[in-house]
Amino acid sequence: MYKRQIPDDDIVVTMTNFGYIKRMSSDNFKSQNRGGKGIKGMQTIEEDYIEDLLMTTTHHYVMFFTNFGRVYRLKAYEIPEAGRTARGTAIINLLQLAPEEKISAIIPVKDYEKDDNLFMVTRKGIVKKTPILEYSNVRKNGLAAINLREDDELIEVKKTDNNQDIFLVTKYGQCIRFKETDVRKTGRTSMGVIGMNLTDGDE
Repeated sequence: MYKRQIPDDDIVVTMTNFGYIKRMSSDNFKSQNRGGKGIKGMQTIEEDYIEDLLMTTTHHYVMFFTNFGRVYRLKAYEIPEAGRTARGTAIINLLQLAPEEKISAIIPVKDYEKDDNLFMVTRKGIVKKTPILEYSNVRKNGLAAINLREDDELIEVKKTDNNQDIFLVTKYGQCIRFKETDVRKTGRTSMGVIGMNLTDGDE
């Protein structure tokens, strides 16, 4: 049986606040001189805007973390290709998201290295660090990435190597900085620890 080979091409993946996603060849974005006018990277509907833009290749995994604390995964080539000015495909057509579930972080991953971590932050200032290997087998209907309190949601995830400084900045303009190693590693379904104490109304 003939098996089609998918070329390992450099691509740009964009996703909007309203949840439209697409991949494009990086050739769409030719280098311009400083002070250039730029080119249109996506057609958005009114009040929508590009939330995430990342460079990756068609063979990378793309991990999608949601406000509900779940993680989903696609191969980058499974994201439908679209023209530079096209809006793209609604993410709910690609992932089995629950009602009101929204993507809050996107991470491209080539290999699941044993020394890499995923560092998560919630709206209420809870942080969690878990080895990325614990997320190497994501089912089609997603996987629990963090255990959240009822009134909290996951807002950001970064891939780290245990050598990073972490900055948390709040809505009211407060900031904290600490070493990633100050947060001990915990399992995939753990709740995390307090990363920052917030005043009433802050997030």
